[in-house]
Amino acid sequence: MFAKPFRVKSNTAIKGSDRRKLKADLSAAFPLLSADELSELVPNKEELNVLKSYAHKGDAVTVYVLHKNPVFFEVDKKLFPTVYVLWRYPALLPAFKTWPPVLQKLTGGADLMLPGVVVPSCGLPDVKQGDSCAVTLVNNRAPVAVGTAAVSTEQMHCLGMKGRGVCILHTYMDYLWAFGDKSGPPSLPDAENEAHGENGEECEISDKEEEEVDKCVEEQHSPEETVTDQAQSCFEELSLVEQDEEKGEKNNEKEEETQDEQKTPQEVMDAMLLQCFLHALKSKVKKSELPLLTSTFLRNHMFSCCPSGKQLDIKKSSYKKLSKFLQTMEKRYNIVRVKELTKGVESIVEVDWKNPELRSFSFPEDTDVESTPLPDGEEGEIPYHPPEITTLYSVSARLEPLFLNANKRKGATLHPAEVRSIVTEYVKDNELVDENNKNYVTINPTLCDCLLEKSEYQEVVSLKWDDLFSRTLGRMQECYQAVFPGQPPIVKKGHIEPIDITVASRGSNKKVTLMKNLEVYGLDPAVVASVLQHRVQASSVLQPVPGAKDRVLVQIQGNQIQQVGKLLLDHYQIPRKYIQGLEKAPKGGKKK
Repeated sequence: MFAKPFRVKSNTAIKGSDRRKLKADLSAAFPLLSADELSELVPNKEELNVLKSYAHKGDAVTVYVLHKNPVFFEVDKKLFPTVYVLWRYPALLPAFKTWPPVLQKLTGGADLMLPGVVVPSCGLPDVKQGDSCAVTLVNNRAPVAVGTAAVSTEQMHCLGMKGRGVCILHTYMDYLWAFGDKSGPPSLPDAENEAHGENGEECEISDKEEEEVDKCVEEQHSPEETVTDQAQSCFEELSLVEQDEEKGEKNNEKEEETQDEQKTPQEVMDAMLLQCFLHALKSKVKKSELPLLTSTFLRNHMFSCCPSGKQLDIKKSSYKKLSKFLQTMEKRYNIVRVKELTKGVESIVEVDWKNPELRSFSFPEDTDVESTPLPDGEEGEIPYHPPEITTLYSVSARLEPLFLNANKRKGATLHPAEVRSIVTEYVKDNELVDENNKNYVTINPTLCDCLLEKSEYQEVVSLKWDDLFSRTLGRMQECYQAVFPGQPPIVKKGHIEPIDITVASRGSNKKVTLMKNLEVYGLDPAVVASVLQHRVQASSVLQPVPGAKDRVLVQIQGNQIQQVGKLLLDHYQIPRKYIQGLEKAPKGGKKK
């Protein structure tokens, strides 16, 4: 579940009622925890944060964080401890033992298969299907993974210890672990292994088994085929689930590559043209769009179906021109009918959706040229999500006396709701609500120094609640918090800079579109420029922004504000209020 970065939606301090509810839920879910241990995990006065997040597959997960370490997470209203908690209380969950090399696969997202489970002399722990359980390694009781039992213990024996054993949710070294202090597991000797130490034979056998496993891991990384086969067979015994699938995919890729190498570049481009043509007709073009200009069909539909990492270029094919390619498609396959509706301009007027060639076409998996860029530059693993941006207010030196009772010093950042709550608490604690009119607050010396101008000291004796709050926020330093998926919140002073889109003139009435501040929202300017280049079929250039470090300006030919707006709003889901310059888009209309 946490093998890939997760997206944080909100990170807030837990309320008193929620803290009590969490304690009660933990007591019911983990009866082995004593009252003192529960108080250590959910202290009454120490700060405990609630993290609302989404895993990379879209699952909603609630994470509870204590002392900057995740301690519990909740999925489908079921609580699970993290490895940080299990290292303190290793007996909290029933545990299945496996070999150290298997941990690498579990961290990568694989489940624990039964052939990889080491059965101790006392037998497997008694679990039912769906029960929470932990995974430990040989010679160490410190758990390294948490999950749910795929089948009951009885069924495991009935299946001959084959098949899926534990569905893994969280592991040591995954992104949830990385959200904490990244400490390693303690060394907790296994009681069974200590007992075996008295019996030399049993100890020797287990050591030999470990050596064999280590050999398998070393051999797996060797490039020779025979060694790879040995490693694969050994890892099948150790539960490595996806080995066969990955090998099959690699073999298919190798076969495709060798076939492509045998073809000439012209034949490869012809095949790609046909693939993009069929893909566009089957997935992009709607009957309501007909008649469709052939140039629009190429630009808006065929280019978007081009495999990632490749570029569609008709001039490099045997057809040389789009019109010739479409004529060939019409005569050979009889899928489309092209007609010149106006002089010199061709349009697709008819598509045979029942054509066997079109119906039998299946979509290739690598056809997303507009794959979403990632903030950290990785390619295509995780879809881009815009940051969660929240306005905050920082306590200034002048207002510090007003926030002292809430233990908020100069520089502390607060949400507007927290500011209102603290100010309201201060007014009530000091009994400043006007007895005659409860809509007003009486000004005491502290409020006078914090909120009033010098000219108002003798004149203003009370303020309305709204005026009180607005004056407080007005005298605080405005900040913003940006939360990117799977990363800790970033807090900066001032307003967040919007993505700025402008149009400039170059030379003899030529226009270019300029974009800056993309980096603020986690967008890679190079990737955005490449996507726009494919969309509008115009050249793009990256230029450094004068006076700004690590900032790049994207320049693309022509007035492309409409296309830029569609990309940012629809594709990247950036809120409109964070984009500046969309109003400069050319307005369509009939020329008189």
